[in-house]
Amino acid sequence: MNLSLTLRTIAQHLPTRPAISWEGGTLSYGALEAQVCHIAGALLTRHAMNAGARVAVAMENCPELLPALYGIWRAGLTAVPINSKLHAREMAWIIADAEARLCLATPKIADGLSAPGLSSVPLPPVLATGTADYAALLQGPPERNVPTDPNDEAWLFYTSGTTGRPKGAVLTHRNLLFTGHCYYADIDFIGPTDTMLHAAPLTHGAGLYGLAHIARGSHNVILSGSFDPERVLNAFTTHANVSMFAAPTMVSRLINHGRAGSADTRGLKTITYGGAPMYVADLRRALELFGPKLYQLYGQGESPMTITGLDKAMHADASHPRYEERLGSVGVARTGVAVRIVGEDGRELPSGEVGEVVTRSDCVMKGYWNNPEANARALRDGWLWTGDLGAVDAEGILTLKDRSKDMIISGGTNIYPREIEEVLLTHAGVLEAAVVGRPHADWGEEAIAFVVRREGAEVAAATLDRLCLDNIARFKRPKDYRFVDALPKNNYGKVLKTELRELLQRKGA
Repeated sequence: MNLSLTLRTIAQHLPTRPAISWEGGTLSYGALEAQVCHIAGALLTRHAMNAGARVAVAMENCPELLPALYGIWRAGLTAVPINSKLHAREMAWIIADAEARLCLATPKIADGLSAPGLSSVPLPPVLATGTADYAALLQGPPERNVPTDPNDEAWLFYTSGTTGRPKGAVLTHRNLLFTGHCYYADIDFIGPTDTMLHAAPLTHGAGLYGLAHIARGSHNVILSGSFDPERVLNAFTTHANVSMFAAPTMVSRLINHGRAGSADTRGLKTITYGGAPMYVADLRRALELFGPKLYQLYGQGESPMTITGLDKAMHADASHPRYEERLGSVGVARTGVAVRIVGEDGRELPSGEVGEVVTRSDCVMKGYWNNPEANARALRDGWLWTGDLGAVDAEGILTLKDRSKDMIISGGTNIYPREIEEVLLTHAGVLEAAVVGRPHADWGEEAIAFVVRREGAEVAAATLDRLCLDNIARFKRPKDYRFVDALPKNNYGKVLKTELRELLQRKGA
């Protein structure tokens, strides 16, 4: 069923409940439904959209974003949400690749997209919020009919990728509804008394969980601008039953904020984190400050937010004999999701052996947009091949090792950078660490660590070397330590290890 039906149901049942709040205003569910009807009507009539046409949504977090998404769906169209932190040239490439017929944007992004020479092909019209043209969307003839095919394309998600051009994962209404159902089954039961705090981009994971909360009549509170730990901590006091999605870098900023230990967090219900590794040292600190209110998800844009999960109970069970190992894992398969570890031949490997993670569920994408070669690699025998390496133990708990391309092979032995990074982060003076492989004439590769010190901390390479020798096998320890001011990251906070490897090549050492 079309996602906009969930909104219609709640709007009929709870029309006066707050649906969206932001600094300066609140929109009820009844008013949200009315906006969605008008936007859909305008897209179908004023802009002459045909079923399945794609509409790009290039917006920072703002109150217009969710009505735009649901209006697109009510009209039977496909949304192409674009990360607002991308360069205008990158946005233009996505808009062109998706063959979008229209782009809805916030003013700053709209201005950037108007620059000449961004794209080799003409871009579609761009409607900026706050303009008369955008206001006309809200005056369209109301479209109240809801498309009914759950296999219709809903969200064309361009992967964050750390190398090359992003790929567009085609997600259907069925995929996104399954994501929401897994939220209710595995993370939290939610309803009208709950709050979803959007401090992460609505065009990414936070937006997907916003859909789950709208379907249950929860209150969506949107924080505009860049991530601000102070505002997030204040929201835990202002609102009740607050849930939020956070990338691990956001959790790190929260727990390192000056008020982290003294702020009133009784209003906090759940922090769901994922999208990149969460190191055990940071996780222990978060549990100490916030209590057992954390849920870790493992997913990909190709299976959004939904492959495995480490639930609150497992976070809280400090008496478990394998507690540390569990914290370093990504939990068990989500409800209705199949997960396997396979070798290169596709055969399932025994418990404890490292191989590629493959998954199958109603959450797995329809395929990549206009990319048959990528589809052939990623979708095989009914399974999504994630490109991640991991192992499943006898209890069904998945521990990720690394992306297959990040694994280091030294002297014929596999070295998983994350294992080394976990050790380095136990040092009180280390804020961030990333380990990559450097070519070696005899061994093939050797491990090199890039380290960011905490402000004012004195950390010596010899100290870190001793730390590694005391905790991991000698052959795994880095052969060099490079101290840097910051690690290169993409716009989703993932460390760009490709750039670190290129840095080593440029320096020739």
